[in-house]
Amino acid sequence: MKRHIDLLHGRILRSLTGLALPIMATSLVQTAYNLTDMAWIGRVGSAAVTAVGAAGMYTWLSSGIVTLARMGGQIKVAHSLGEGEIKEAVEYGRGSLQLTLFLALMFALIVNLFVGRLIGFFGLSSEKIVGDAQIYLRITGGLIVFSFLNQMLTGLFTAIGDSGTPFLANSTGLVINMILDPLLIFGVGPFPRMEAAGAAVATVTAQMVVTLVMVWRAFWDTVLFDKICLWKRTDMQYFRMILKLGVPSSLQSMLYSGISMVLTRMVATWGDAAVAVQRVGGQVECISWMTAEGFGSAMNAFTGQNFGARFYERVKKSYWMALLVIGLWGTFTSCLLVFGAEPIFRLFIQEADVVPIGISYLVILGIGQMPMCVELLTVGALQGLGKTMSCSVITIVFTAARIPLAILLTGTGLGLDGIWWALTATSITKGVIYVIYYSWVLKKL
Repeated sequence: MKRHIDLLHGRILRSLTGLALPIMATSLVQTAYNLTDMAWIGRVGSAAVTAVGAAGMYTWLSSGIVTLARMGGQIKVAHSLGEGEIKEAVEYGRGSLQLTLFLALMFALIVNLFVGRLIGFFGLSSEKIVGDAQIYLRITGGLIVFSFLNQMLTGLFTAIGDSGTPFLANSTGLVINMILDPLLIFGVGPFPRMEAAGAAVATVTAQMVVTLVMVWRAFWDTVLFDKICLWKRTDMQYFRMILKLGVPSSLQSMLYSGISMVLTRMVATWGDAAVAVQRVGGQVECISWMTAEGFGSAMNAFTGQNFGARFYERVKKSYWMALLVIGLWGTFTSCLLVFGAEPIFRLFIQEADVVPIGISYLVILGIGQMPMCVELLTVGALQGLGKTMSCSVITIVFTAARIPLAILLTGTGLGLDGIWWALTATSITKGVIYVIYYSWVLKKL
C-alpha cells in the first residue's frame, strides 16, 4: 500500500477515501482503546469507573492544549506542500513539534502540583474514588508527553498524505493495551492488583509504544520528517502563524472540555453512579465521534493542500461527497445506540440500579449522532481553509448553551435526562448551522 496519497490529482473520492479510511480505522482503534479500558475497569465496579471518568476529563482537556500546536502545524504543512514550498513545510513541522514538547512539560507540571484541587472540582463523595482519581491523573497527566506527540505526529503524517502510519502505530498500541489492562487492573501472576492505577499504567505504556512506532516510521519518510532537525531553532514568524491558527481551535476544544466538566459536576448531584453512566456513554459515543473527527481530519488535509494549490473545484466537490459518506455513518451509529442501548451498556456495567440510567442516556445521545458527525466533518473542512476562528465561535456559543439549557430542562421534570437532552439538542443545532455556513463559504470560494 502507498504510504503517501496524492491529494492534488486524480479522482476526488478515491484520494479522499484513501486518506480518510486509515484515519477512521485509527479512530476506531483509539475507540477500542478506550472501550477496552472501560470494559475492564467496569468489572471492578461503578466506583472505579467514576474515578477514571473524573480524571479522564483532564486528559480530554489536554487534547485542547496540544491542539494549539497540532492544528496550526497540520494546516500550514498542508498549505505549504500544496504550494510546493517544502522548506516552509519543514519549518512549520519542526516548530509545531517543539511547541508540543513544551506544552506537554507544562501540563505535566501543573497536573502534579494541583491534582487535589483538580479532582476536588467534581465534588465526589467517596474518599476511595477521589484517591483513585488522583492516582490515575498523576500517571496519565504526568506522562502526557506521549499522548501529545502521538496527536502531533498524526497531524503531520496526515498533512503529507500518509494516514497509514498512525493506523499501524495505534493498532500496535491497542494490542499492548489489551494485554496489559487485565494484568494490571486485576493483578494476574506476578503483577499486583492496581485497579484504576493499573488502567493508567496500561494506557501510558501503550501510548509510549505508539510514539516509538511513529518515530521509527518518521525516520524513513522522505517528504517531510527526514528534513526536520528537532533541536534547530525555529524563527518566531512560524510560531506566530501556528499560534494564529491554533489558538481558536485550542480554545474551542478546551472550552468544550470545560463545559463538559461543568455538566459532569451537575451530573454528580444525582450521585456517583450518574457520573459512571456519563463516562460509559461518552466512551460508547466515541464510536461515531472519533471516526467522524478522523474523516474531518482527512478533509482538513485534503482541503488544505487543494486550497494551497488553488484547486477550488476539488475543494467544493470533495465536501459534498464526504457529506454523503459521513451522513450514512452517522445514521448507522444513531440506530446502533437507539436500538442497542441495553446490550451495549451492559457490556460495561451490570449493576441493576445503574443500567436504566445508562439505557436512557444512550437512547437520547443516539438521536444526535448524525448531525454531530456532520458537524465534525464540516469543522475539518473549514479548518483546512484556515477558518479556525469561525469554527471556534460557532462551537463555543452553542456548546456553552448546554449549561443553561440543561438547568432549564432538569427543572421541567426530566431530571437527569434533561442534561442528556441538552447535549443532543445542541448537537443537532450545530450540525445544521455548520452545513449552512460552509455552503455559503463554498459559494464565495
